[in-house]
Amino acid sequence: MLRRRRQIGALLAVSSARFASELAVSDLTDEAAFAALYAEHFSFVWRCLRGLGVAPLALEDAAQDVFVVVHRRLFTFQAESSLRTWLFGIVRRIAYRYRRTARRKGPIAELEREPEAPDPGPLERAQEVEAAEFVDRFAGHLDDRKREVFVLGILEGLSVPEVAEALGVPLNTAYTRLRRARLEFRKALAERMEKA
Repeated sequence: MLRRRRQIGALLAVSSARFASELAVSDLTDEAAFAALYAEHFSFVWRCLRGLGVAPLALEDAAQDVFVVVHRRLFTFQAESSLRTWLFGIVRRIAYRYRRTARRKGPIAELEREPEAPDPGPLERAQEVEAAEFVDRFAGHLDDRKREVFVLGILEGLSVPEVAEALGVPLNTAYTRLRRARLEFRKALAERMEKA
């Protein structure tokens, strides 16, 4: 128990200085440390899953699966890489599994749709949805290697060395894939603007 608490403390120190100071001040349980990690990284996991092609109706289940694996494997994290790259490795495997299942079983049927809160106006909302759909369609047409680089490097804003580390590829390979993904994105965007 003490060993696990120390590992979680080391993990959170790497992830965020704020959590490390909280661990130093109070005697948190493993569950509280995991809850802090979950709160800190849930949006990153969600965006990566979505960007890697997990169907919108399967996102909640996929995110839950990621954090089940994180909870089960947290003690194996050695802090040799950043926490985000370790998390992305898990996200990548879960996203692949969900995409493979969707290809074999077909798309998930939508049961019920909840109305969304009307924060932005109709025009702004329509533009946001259209832009998000364009990016999703574009990412969906990329091969898996370029899609992973596109999601991490462009959508998530990770540096190229972090992308290379997360994907386990040489730095030059990550730069090349990112450059090609950017060129394809610019080309697709220019074609879209010509049609408008």
